[in-house]
Amino acid sequence: MQKLKIIVSGRVQGVGFRYFVISVAREHSIFGRVWNNDDGTVGIWAQSENSAEMTAFLASVRQGPKRSPFAKVDYLDSLPAAFPDFTDFNITYDTH
Repeated sequence: MQKLKIIVSGRVQGVGFRYFVISVAREHSIFGRVWNNDDGTVGIWAQSENSAEMTAFLASVRQGPKRSPFAKVDYLDSLPAAFPDFTDFNITYDTH
């Protein structure tokens, strides 16, 4: 099981970016959570048993939504992380 904590910076808040991440995660069978951070970045916990799907997920998130002229990813950082297992992918509004 591969588990990553991902931080995305750029114009990623207030432009539908979290909903884009949910769509991409579900497309690649990624489970986890996505949230806005107070510093303007977006945080993601992502887990997958398939490394090719995780790689494709990261590439799509790094590219950002093609349909939104407002969203723009400047930087994506991912690190291995330990967090509880998930069985879905959703936005969280509370503690991450």
